[in-house]
Amino acid sequence: MTLIFSTASAAENPAAKKVEKRVAINVANLTMAFYEDGVKVAEYPLGLGRTTTPTPVGYFKILTKEINPPWIDPQDPEYIVSSGPENPLGYRWMQIFGNYGIHGTNRPDSIGGYVSNGCVRMREPDVEKIFDAVEVGTPVDITYNRVVVEKIPDGSVVYSIFPDGYGWQEIDAAYVNRWLEPYGVAPFESDAQIDEKIQLSDGKPTTIGKPYNIEINGRRVNPVEANDKNFLAKAVQRDNINYLPAVPMAMALKTRLEWRAGEGTLKTAYGTVTGFESKNQIYCNADDAIILFNLDGGLQNISDNPADGKVFKFYVADKKLERKVKKEQAAQAKPAAETKPADDKKSDKKKSKDKKNKKSSEVKVQENEPIGNS
Repeated sequence: MTLIFSTASAAENPAAKKVEKRVAINVANLTMAFYEDGVKVAEYPLGLGRTTTPTPVGYFKILTKEINPPWIDPQDPEYIVSSGPENPLGYRWMQIFGNYGIHGTNRPDSIGGYVSNGCVRMREPDVEKIFDAVEVGTPVDITYNRVVVEKIPDGSVVYSIFPDGYGWQEIDAAYVNRWLEPYGVAPFESDAQIDEKIQLSDGKPTTIGKPYNIEINGRRVNPVEANDKNFLAKAVQRDNINYLPAVPMAMALKTRLEWRAGEGTLKTAYGTVTGFESKNQIYCNADDAIILFNLDGGLQNISDNPADGKVFKFYVADKKLERKVKKEQAAQAKPAAETKPADDKKSDKKKSKDKKNKKSSEVKVQENEPIGNS
């Protein structure tokens, strides 16, 4: 059973307000991350509670701090060990809840395992750094997450899956996909690859790709819903190829888009290109944006400061061509005449019957109207 405690009220919940400093502990991967202004600046290995005396999860905060703390035997309160090399608490103590705290250890070899009575053990140099960095009141979040997804400094999204040390969390590919989707990279890791990674559960990171936002004529492309499906709106760079999400871009441009699964092609009034489909998401190569969407542009810095990251910026390449296509689309969307010659009606019925009987691998993302509005 998962133990959940809290020393912070709802109003003090670190998730409910912005804080300058925060400690985040993941029991599943035995690590502590230290954040300043929302940026992870350090990560440390830990020794945590045994399965019989698990480290509690929940929202806490630093309640007290003490240098050179004495150790009191929980089984015999009269047995006290003063500060020194024999003291199991090392030389720093930070209380977070009751008798639970973050502290050093005289057994550095125990770091990286489930070894304590529930407290958080750290190597002495590490705990002294954290002790100096935090104040009383600093939030401490303790979670149990076997799936860890993060964006590393070069912009790549990586994910790791850790063993179920406490037996608290069974996971499957669908669960992992829910963690990957907000980053926009889920379609680029197959369920088979995820299943294999779950079987290993070795905590090793796997790089998926680099996601980027997209702008067309200065307006950001957003996720959309079409044909009862949700479409992600991130461009993804993987294996030196830049993949663009075709459906959200078509909707932003208010243009018709057709996906032919059997041929693996995407078609608009501008042209036809090779497409890529995975997990109900459809992509094209960024190099083909000029053919498929009449768009020019590419990956650019968000600002003069490279640290701010990059974004795909596109603009209409040929405005005359765009006006021509829009005019043709508008004409095609007009309703047919109410009356037709008898021969034409018979012909229409025959065509309709033939269409129903014809089997086709062609899937139209867009039928007679633009996919949607920007």
